[in-house]
Amino acid sequence: MKILHTADWHIGKKLDNFSRMEEQRLVLNEICEIADKEEVDAIVVAGDLFDNFNPSSEATELLYSTLHCLSANGSRAVIAIAGNHDSPERIQVPDALAKVCGIIFVGFPYAEIKPFRTQAGLEVIKSDKGFIEIKLPNSAVPLRILHTPYANEQRLKTFLGLEDSEENLRTHLQKHWQELAEKYLDDQGFNLLVTHLYVMKKGDPAPEEEPDEERPILHVGGAQAIYTENFPEQIHYIALGHLHRYHRVDKIPAPSVYASSPLAYSFSEANQTKYVILLDAEAGSLNNYRAIELTRGKKLRRGKFDSIDEAIIWLKEHSEDLVELTIVSDNYLEAADKKRLTEAHSGLVQIIPQIKKIEEEESASTVDLSLSMESLFQEYFKSKNKGQQPSDGLLNVFREVLGAEE
Repeated sequence: MKILHTADWHIGKKLDNFSRMEEQRLVLNEICEIADKEEVDAIVVAGDLFDNFNPSSEATELLYSTLHCLSANGSRAVIAIAGNHDSPERIQVPDALAKVCGIIFVGFPYAEIKPFRTQAGLEVIKSDKGFIEIKLPNSAVPLRILHTPYANEQRLKTFLGLEDSEENLRTHLQKHWQELAEKYLDDQGFNLLVTHLYVMKKGDPAPEEEPDEERPILHVGGAQAIYTENFPEQIHYIALGHLHRYHRVDKIPAPSVYASSPLAYSFSEANQTKYVILLDAEAGSLNNYRAIELTRGKKLRRGKFDSIDEAIIWLKEHSEDLVELTIVSDNYLEAADKKRLTEAHSGLVQIIPQIKKIEEEESASTVDLSLSMESLFQEYFKSKNKGQQPSDGLLNVFREVLGAEE
């Protein structure tokens, strides 16, 4: 069988005030094309389907239409779990209609999917809390899936009966997964675990840079990361969602992989390549897996310049991208310069002024009242801005105020 692993669609997400909906439409259509071209049997979406708990009708329509396309009228299994940005209640709302198309939504921890069969022959033949076994129309090998959506602190207490403890979550999930593995998993099928949690190899460093809005999940319900050693040995592949970059966490007990988001959603992801993962599997083993690059959607780029003219040249060279620009200068950015930059590029998301630090001798603690009013203002400005001189524009405004008072 062939399985496609994707995650972190974040449908409806904006970059500041820039809508990404059209880009999302393009890249999700690209994923559908890959599924058709590779003739996959199942698709796993590892959480963060939407970007917030109350998605727009446009975002909702795009999710359902994409999953329907991936399902190929019920001949492919589509398993989509909730992430930390999703409302689990909302994810499970279309459950009855989705099953007709072979789409399985999992919103809550310990969700139990009732067995069903599509007209195309896809069938859930076994089910338990956190587990399903699927008979696929074009494969003689059953697909077994252990599914664990994201659970916040309250859900951990409600569904798992946990109190805040670093080891409690790890211990509980390891026990839960192991019990399911011993009960249902053998080498007569392909065994996959899908989850939306922060996973790392014990002893490895945490990732250096992730999107700001994703960092809180590093401490799920008061617990630290799940370690790869917590997964059962019977698993053949671990499909992860949450981190937005492609990353193989570990290969033991099985490849545990973050597929990446389909688009770069933060400038901390600038210049990242985005992927979906294609698995080639058989009974009892994963033959291989490979990352397929996603090419649609705008690139995010960061630029840093000392000159406005150089920045404008660079902006025109990357006119199709979304851009964060840092301008290094001795003075604060003038309104006229900011206008030149914004007019040069329609996708300029942020302009960050970076003032050079000027080392000044420590000024005397007393104020020299013999100085002119303008000189006193300059000294005051420097004292409040690490020795930085006020710009000519600011001095001109000060002179106008001073002249009006006189």
